[in-house]
Amino acid sequence: MSSQVAPAGGAGRPAPPAGRRKSVTGTRPWVAGLFLLPALLLLGALVVYPIGYSVWRSLYDAGGSGFVGLGNYGDIFSDDATFTAVKNTAIWVAVAPALVTGLGLVFAVLTERVRWSTAFKLVIFMPMAISMLAAGIIFRLVYEAEPDQGVANAVVVGVHDTFAESSVYPKARPAADSGLKASGGGSFTTSGEVRAGSPALLPLVGIAPNKLPGDPADARSPEASDDGVSGTVWLDFKLGGGGEKGAVDAGEKGLGGVEVQAVRDGDVVASATTGGDGRFTLPESADGAQLRLPASNFAAPYNGVDWLGPSLVTPAVIGAYAWMWAGFAMVLIAAGLAGVDRNLLEAARVDGANEWQVFRRVTVPLLAPVLVVVLITLMINVMKIFDLIYIIAPQPSQDEANVLALQLYNASFGGGGDLGLGSAIGIVLLLLVLPVMLVNIRRLRRERQR
Repeated sequence: MSSQVAPAGGAGRPAPPAGRRKSVTGTRPWVAGLFLLPALLLLGALVVYPIGYSVWRSLYDAGGSGFVGLGNYGDIFSDDATFTAVKNTAIWVAVAPALVTGLGLVFAVLTERVRWSTAFKLVIFMPMAISMLAAGIIFRLVYEAEPDQGVANAVVVGVHDTFAESSVYPKARPAADSGLKASGGGSFTTSGEVRAGSPALLPLVGIAPNKLPGDPADARSPEASDDGVSGTVWLDFKLGGGGEKGAVDAGEKGLGGVEVQAVRDGDVVASATTGGDGRFTLPESADGAQLRLPASNFAAPYNGVDWLGPSLVTPAVIGAYAWMWAGFAMVLIAAGLAGVDRNLLEAARVDGANEWQVFRRVTVPLLAPVLVVVLITLMINVMKIFDLIYIIAPQPSQDEANVLALQLYNASFGGGGDLGLGSAIGIVLLLLVLPVMLVNIRRLRRERQR
């Protein structure tokens, strides 16, 4: 007689019918599907349908009535504006994520080295609380060309003027009957030769007396000297008018700090600088030479860098983006850094590694998974960058700063009115983002399997 052994745990239970099988969570599949239906409907309405409609619309012309096939996709690479947008998008993807990730890594390491780390993190992360619109307005002001308004140029001009002398009278020019003629490069030279004992008068105009720098003194007539060449450089004009042209009159101001050169056969044989009353004296070697006022006396003042010009507008906007997102990268990397085994770092130091070697060969490899997450997230983010460029870049240089997201808006709604081309650009953006997303998904799956 055969015996049957009941399964462990009690009497055997009959298997449920095949048609009534439950899911792993103990819920029938149709019940789970019912609960997921609202989310699936939203996903279809907000994601699937727009993508499908964009694919269909990209195959038609601007009006949507004529089928053009892949013509709109060909226009992306044949149109100069759209091709510039593709090139700039590639620059953004290559530069901005790496720059922000690097800054975040440096800031995250610094937070472990400074005593006021909480305040440091707060300052670095604070820009994340600002919208792209507000950040764009802020940096539009930061990059103002006028040093009195733009912070960036104020710093650049301050540093420049510390190491390089600025011109004394940038708007001055010789009077019409002064005998000074333009001699190239912004300099002025007397038409005749000067002699010892015959004072030289070099009148200048073009500056209002009340606009002279400092506290100018009254001009004084030069004294004749047989031992050299003397003269006066002065402003041949005074408020209220009057006086004789070409003569030093009472109330006219001397121009101090002007360099005067004696030139013979193209060579400078002597030079002098005027005093506060405009007078100067050259040695006897200047006898028979011509007098020249070099261009350094009249050069326009240094006004800084054209940050929003065609050549620098893209790096300038990337700088604004890095200011905003460095805090995001710092927080994520700092969280990963907190989980690093400190014993490994100490072991490397015991083995003789310096701090740079510990950072490069131990810390960075251990943080590689976190760095990849930050890098991929930022790559996806910069592919759709739009508002910073639209706000910061002025209209004359916006074409040079153009990216695909901005070109999509311009082609569809910004005056182009070509919804077919705009839809094609949107699909290209989707195709560019998909590989990055797939890499991220595969990385997440590998992390789960560990």
